[in-house]
Amino acid sequence: MIDRNGYRANVGIILLNSKSQVFWGKRARQNSWQFPQGGIKSGETPTQAMYRELAEETGLQPVHVEILGRTREWLRYDVPACWTRRDWRKNYRGQKQIWFLLRMLGRDCDVSLKTCAHPEFDAWRWNQYWVELESVVEFKRQVYRLALTELSRLLDHETCLGNDQAYREPLEPVKELEEKSSDARQG
Repeated sequence: MIDRNGYRANVGIILLNSKSQVFWGKRARQNSWQFPQGGIKSGETPTQAMYRELAEETGLQPVHVEILGRTREWLRYDVPACWTRRDWRKNYRGQKQIWFLLRMLGRDCDVSLKTCAHPEFDAWRWNQYWVELESVVEFKRQVYRLALTELSRLLDHETCLGNDQAYREPLEPVKELEEKSSDARQG
């Protein structure tokens, strides 16, 4: 669903654990990290798309989360031509996203990155809400800042501390796919 301005409708998900840390997924076969996100299919509401993307990318079901809120408006980012499919380049400009803030009610063991044939992520971790975004692909950083800032209004004061001073902790994988750990045991 690309609108007349060239933006594809999309949802983004900021998932919090009980410590108000956020879920970060490492893009498969890449060295960049991001939040779960994905396109809204024809006939889907943003909420339906969010639950579908959450299940596809993390294995979590609606019973594992509660919705704390969402952005009021679409947040947009442009995608550089070198990142765009050739057949889309004439009409496609980027993504427009509704961002959801979710609280995880389930356990870490409920997360599964292998729910489809081509997983989006090959590792994941929890990190502080406010973290430097240098591990996020450059053209998405501003929309991440906007989403984190807007949705921080739904969090308690302690979680919001540090808004103007990002944590320096690098995004390193702590939970990788099972086959990586089994490969290491065999090797």
